[in-house]
Amino acid sequence: MLVCVIASKQQARPSGNDPAVLLAPSPAVAGGMAEMEGQTDVEPRNQDQMDCKKEPAEDEWMSWQRGQVRNTLHLVSAAAQWILLLACLIYLGINTLQPSTVRAHKTPWTHVRYTGKSIRGVAVNLTAEVGSMQIRNGSIMITCDGLYLVSLNGKIIFLDLEEEDSLKVTLCKTDKTTSNALWVQTVQESGKAVNLTTVLFLFDQDNITLWTSSNATIADLSFSLVLLNPFFCPP
Repeated sequence: MLVCVIASKQQARPSGNDPAVLLAPSPAVAGGMAEMEGQTDVEPRNQDQMDCKKEPAEDEWMSWQRGQVRNTLHLVSAAAQWILLLACLIYLGINTLQPSTVRAHKTPWTHVRYTGKSIRGVAVNLTAEVGSMQIRNGSIMITCDGLYLVSLNGKIIFLDLEEEDSLKVTLCKTDKTTSNALWVQTVQESGKAVNLTTVLFLFDQDNITLWTSSNATIADLSFSLVLLNPFFCPP
């Protein structure tokens, strides 16, 4: 409210010669204006406080989101590992069950022990000690396609080499048309031990033989052949 102090007491419209009108705020109005000014000062401070409170909240939200992303990646990685493990178990299970369809009750295997002469160019006359695989004319007869565990060790004894400075021991595979060396070890000293442990893929009707490149004596030969994982066995 404004209180007007008018010099003239008449009700007539003031003229140009009338004295100036002085306007002064009442105490209530002055208090209101001071309060408004105080509010304008408080509002920026409140806004600053709200901004300060908002920043930690945003940081916390971003940190939570990053944690969620990490947890998701961990879950995806764990799921992939379990899927891979399950696939491996299924594969192993199939391979374990497969022999039952190819005469798993009679797994081909043989174990040979031999001590005797070896003639150059002639297959060593191996004879089976135990096992279900047949040996004919010194050759082990393969009856199933598949992976075989091969183990061979013994000593090669010789006096004089005829035309070579060393002697070679060869494990051969012979089929209907060809002959291939599966393993060759060179022996340069008499009495030297030969050793072989490996896994070979062999086929039905392959013949496995042992040869030496010079006359020698084979001592304490131990030779094992076991079918590990059959792929096909003829009925």
